[in-house]
Amino acid sequence: MKKYMLSVILILPLIFYYVDSQARKPGSSLGDRVQQLTDLSNKKPVLRFNANKFRDFVKATPRNYSIVVMFTALAQQRQCMVCRQASDEFSVVANSFKYSPGFSNKLFFAMVDFDKGSDVFQTMKINTAPVFVHFPPKGKPKTTDTMDIQRVGFGADAIARWINEKADIQIRIFRPPNYSGTFSLMLLFAFIGGFVYIRRNNLEFLYNKTMWGVWALLFCFAMTSGQMWNHIRGPPFMHRNQNGQTAYIHGSSQGQFVVETYIVMLMNAAVVVGIIFMTEAAKGKGDAKRRKFLAILGLVLISVFFSALLSVFRSKTHGYPYSFLLR
Repeated sequence: MKKYMLSVILILPLIFYYVDSQARKPGSSLGDRVQQLTDLSNKKPVLRFNANKFRDFVKATPRNYSIVVMFTALAQQRQCMVCRQASDEFSVVANSFKYSPGFSNKLFFAMVDFDKGSDVFQTMKINTAPVFVHFPPKGKPKTTDTMDIQRVGFGADAIARWINEKADIQIRIFRPPNYSGTFSLMLLFAFIGGFVYIRRNNLEFLYNKTMWGVWALLFCFAMTSGQMWNHIRGPPFMHRNQNGQTAYIHGSSQGQFVVETYIVMLMNAAVVVGIIFMTEAAKGKGDAKRRKFLAILGLVLISVFFSALLSVFRSKTHGYPYSFLLR
């Protein structure tokens, strides 16, 4: 009997220690998990998860909080420039939520890097990056809980709107002050002022119609190619699909890539240059051979690049029936 009592006395501390250690593990209770997530978020708004932390904080149930996870590949060897841009925008959203009046423990932000959580990518069947997934408090994420960055982009404002739709939490975006634009504008005005001061005795260039025409065309090319849309939506530069193929033209009329706007801008410029060549040839001044060459070159530019513009439009607007030279 004494031996039995002695064994119980020796084993009881070990049992209590084991139970206490299990209770302190992440995911052992909802309150502990929420407290740990809150403490970690106070240090870094965007939490870095590996496979274990993803299992403990995201997959564990029950859960009374939403968590938005960005699946990305930020390692240098991955060469994912879009991932870095999206990571910056994601951090802006997380910081804005942290310092907003509506900050609570009902929403957390996390990031899983492929090189530190490849198992998570396999579990979630994700084979591209970046991907934003909302994990609701109850149940598994649905297809609509994955953000369609090809359609809405990955800008901070777009992410905040998407979170509001999924978690019913409104986030007002606060960006850190960026004085690079102001500094560049001051340098531009200083350069223009210095140039005008140096040429103060000869300001005839201000009345040069060709110069103002070129600036007006550049402005029109920038606006009609979609640069303002890029600034508002923050789309990816280009897209690499699951097979490793790179897409430069977005397949939908509801979206576009940054490189796509440059391509459209060059096409529009080529068409305008062709029109200018044909206009110059039609004036009837100068050498006849030169005018003939300009007319033919202008016709070729207009035909080829206008046909290319139609082809791009057909690829984005499915069912559009018209084409010219290219299909």
